[in-house]
Amino acid sequence: MTQSSLHETVRIGLLTGAVAAAGILFDNAYHIQVLVFIGINTILTLGLNLLMGYTGQISLGHAAFYGIGAYTSAILTVHFQFSPWAALFPSLGLAVLVALIVGIPTLKLSGYYLAMGTLGFGMIVFIVFRELDFWTGGSSGLAGIPSLKIGSVDLMSGRNFYYLVWGAVLGTLVVSRRLIESRVGRALRSIHGSEHAAMAIGVNTQAYKLQVFVFSAFLAALAGFLYAHCIGFISPGSFDFMASVRMVTMVVIGGMASIWGALLGASLLTLLPEWLHAFADYEMIVYGLILMLVMIFLPQGLLRGLLDIYERSRNA
Repeated sequence: MTQSSLHETVRIGLLTGAVAAAGILFDNAYHIQVLVFIGINTILTLGLNLLMGYTGQISLGHAAFYGIGAYTSAILTVHFQFSPWAALFPSLGLAVLVALIVGIPTLKLSGYYLAMGTLGFGMIVFIVFRELDFWTGGSSGLAGIPSLKIGSVDLMSGRNFYYLVWGAVLGTLVVSRRLIESRVGRALRSIHGSEHAAMAIGVNTQAYKLQVFVFSAFLAALAGFLYAHCIGFISPGSFDFMASVRMVTMVVIGGMASIWGALLGASLLTLLPEWLHAFADYEMIVYGLILMLVMIFLPQGLLRGLLDIYERSRNA
């Protein structure tokens, strides 16, 4: 085992211990729910970070896959009486299929053109959620989504759902880390550095970009599935353009091309609305200001920026 792998194993172990300790120490239902949302947002951010941070492909419509995972499971369980676990695979499968269909033409674009292409896709999916009111409930939303159960055990009771979500987070962290350290991860970083140079050395850039796009959509759909069955109610407003902006902000604040930065960014941006209730009407301005300040003063994200400040203070 290399020193880097050992450090990652230690970090995963510490996070596992922290998750277990938090589940024991926090007995307030509100605090547990906030931790659940941090976990769901971490899964979202990890997938988008692989796409943006490691591969350099900008997506402004990632909330669409989040919504596909949520709405597919909600429709199957509410209208067709599927069990939630039976609805999981169609939810993930549809997101993967849509990602393939959208990704093949869209990922031929780059830079601002790719951003506009994904933005348009996200807006189309949002309109579909809003207009197919017979299935989705339209702007009023879809209620009555059943909670997850294992046998007779309701996972929404007590801390069960908290442990389920954070178990998924830990699994996603491990898989993402393995992916980054593999040959695929090296190919993704080469595409980020220079796509033309990567092509020159034999990297199939189009295939790798499509693979990471599909995988990030898979994780977004998984997060959407968990969100729908946690809340029991969903509406199009949870998957609009602003939701995509929040995801991008989480990636940028935590630090692009940083697995642990994704966890930090998701935690801060989940907690921020809880602290800034007075600015709820100015959400877009607040996120824009945060993005601007981070990009100017900490362009590598908070995690890397704080580590650099610490190292400079030690060497001073």
